[in-house]
Amino acid sequence: MPIRDEAHGRILRAGRRVAALRPGRDVCHYRFMSRFVLPLRSVRKAGLVLIASLALGSAAYCQQVPTSTVGADVEAGFAAYLESLRPKAKAQGVSDATFDRAMTGLTFNPRVAALDRSNLPTAADAPIPDFEPYRRQHIDDRKIARGRAVYAANRALLSGIERETGVPEEIMVAIFGHETNYGTITGDFDLLRSLSTLAYEGRRRALFEPEVLAVLQMLERGIPRERLVGSYAGAFGYPQFLPTVYLRDARDADGDGMPSIWSSQADALASIANYFVRAGWRKGEPWGIAVRLPDGFDRSGLMAKTNPPRCKRVFDRHSRWLSMAEWRALGVSPAKAVWPDDRIMATLLEPDGPGRTAYLLTGNYRTILDYNCSNFYALSVGLLADEVRQ
Repeated sequence: MPIRDEAHGRILRAGRRVAALRPGRDVCHYRFMSRFVLPLRSVRKAGLVLIASLALGSAAYCQQVPTSTVGADVEAGFAAYLESLRPKAKAQGVSDATFDRAMTGLTFNPRVAALDRSNLPTAADAPIPDFEPYRRQHIDDRKIARGRAVYAANRALLSGIERETGVPEEIMVAIFGHETNYGTITGDFDLLRSLSTLAYEGRRRALFEPEVLAVLQMLERGIPRERLVGSYAGAFGYPQFLPTVYLRDARDADGDGMPSIWSSQADALASIANYFVRAGWRKGEPWGIAVRLPDGFDRSGLMAKTNPPRCKRVFDRHSRWLSMAEWRALGVSPAKAVWPDDRIMATLLEPDGPGRTAYLLTGNYRTILDYNCSNFYALSVGLLADEVRQ
């Protein structure tokens, strides 16, 4: 997966919460996109600019090859690049017939290239705002109510998955809710065209080319091309998986022989749990708890001493690890919940600054960060999950 930081969120799998796009449409799709979740300027203010943004609207896919709006030299170079992928695809089990059906007539998408270029990283020293406004926007009454409805409708399935994997039912539902608003916002960009464009452009070819090859493998397996639509940067389906993540983690939970994460809630929820298992979710351990700090709390000795290899802006905000017993001995008290096991290790995060609600975050919180390396995202997933379970 790509490196993440607080400025990018989870790059490439994104777009549920933010869509840095103006109204318009992919020329390979016939319906105009209608609205966006959060304007780019608001996202930048939140320190959560995502490289992969999702165009909202219809998932309708047009079978006709679109007319290109770029020069002949670009199209010629693009066609040559696509043909260069043939031996790589063949080495991964893609037949010439599948390759030709997929690639013949495929054109460069200048809109995707422009959108990608416009999503630049936030400066490393850019201020990070308070979490509370983000929380109010992303955990509202409607999202909680819909989450509880999904939770209630899928209890038999969810409880079985939790028994098998240890991933809590409500965490699966919260991811589903945050990624695509429970399946209502999934994107309508043709994945193969978008990913091929991004790979050809070359700025992050090492990142995108494996995704192109993964799409070809999915087509070889018989997944219908019209199902392979999503964000302009390749995230698709209810959990907004990248194609390589689909091949690795998608599960068939409804027994129809195909992990249909674009249409089956059962498959999507089981696939989310499978992702979390692979990422290291610890059974029986909470994601974290809201806490209060005592007056005069001394933070001077709590700074983390490690240099995180990724997501520096995210992890620099966390304290060093202490056990729950050690935190309690420092006068920290739970805001609502009871204390977890004394032996569980946790870091302290104060997303709204001193004097406001703080959180003790366990190793399972880090698993949520693996899905999207943003403190705002991970906190909102955990808090939504808590509301759904009530």
